[in-house]
Amino acid sequence: MSKKAILALLIAVMIPVVSYLILKAESDSAVVMPRKLLLDSVATRVENGKMIDDSIWHKTGNIRLVNQLGDTVSLYDIKGKMIVVDFFFTHCGGICPRLTKGMLKLQQSFLKGGDTRQKIDTQVVQFVSFSIDPANDSVSVLKKYADNYGISPDNWWLLTGSRDSIGKFAFEELKVDKYSDAPINPDFVHTSRFVLLDKNYTVRGYYNGLDSTSLSKLARDIGLLMMEKDKTKKSEVFTEIMGLGWIWAIVLVLVVAFIIYFTKRRKING
Repeated sequence: MSKKAILALLIAVMIPVVSYLILKAESDSAVVMPRKLLLDSVATRVENGKMIDDSIWHKTGNIRLVNQLGDTVSLYDIKGKMIVVDFFFTHCGGICPRLTKGMLKLQQSFLKGGDTRQKIDTQVVQFVSFSIDPANDSVSVLKKYADNYGISPDNWWLLTGSRDSIGKFAFEELKVDKYSDAPINPDFVHTSRFVLLDKNYTVRGYYNGLDSTSLSKLARDIGLLMMEKDKTKKSEVFTEIMGLGWIWAIVLVLVVAFIIYFTKRRKING
């Protein structure tokens, strides 16, 4: 096979791969991901003789409480999921029932295939509701409340425990008072805010749990974060390319076509 033929074959092989990578890069850059909101500090490092600033984003600390099934659970038990958090109490006659119904709609929207008869896809998102009146919201009270609303415990915890711990978690870890339109009582976290955490327990958004438009944005942001790449991992471009079966099928067809063409040509010229 001549040098020109080899070059033509290489070009034919590379075109679909390069085209895919270009299109993928363009599509990735076109999507605006929910931004990280809570900055802890900025660290400076030297790379190739240049000073580079790295943002250190706040990672939500752990908390251990008891859910509506009587199980002791912690935030860090939730692995590889988005987490949606809110605060409520069971005998609330104001905003809490509306918050619960809004959260319930979100939970149902993440059913596999959108079919309410199918099991909830627990690998996507975890919902967590903290009782701000744990003295009255015992495990049995939370269980009854959950049953009344048809809440599935598969991926929705109603939590009770130390009131001080819950309050501290709300203000020091989730910082529910930031970006808030109205002041929030530090002694009683009665807020309509839903908080979205990513897989690394970093706050990625605050939403109005009483507003359908805000909840729709929350659902969309969860979907976007599901596609977000982990920048702490090394590039897996080669592995990704090798997994593109349809591209390699095209490449195989092109290679076979070139071999047949040049074999016939050699026989003719021979």
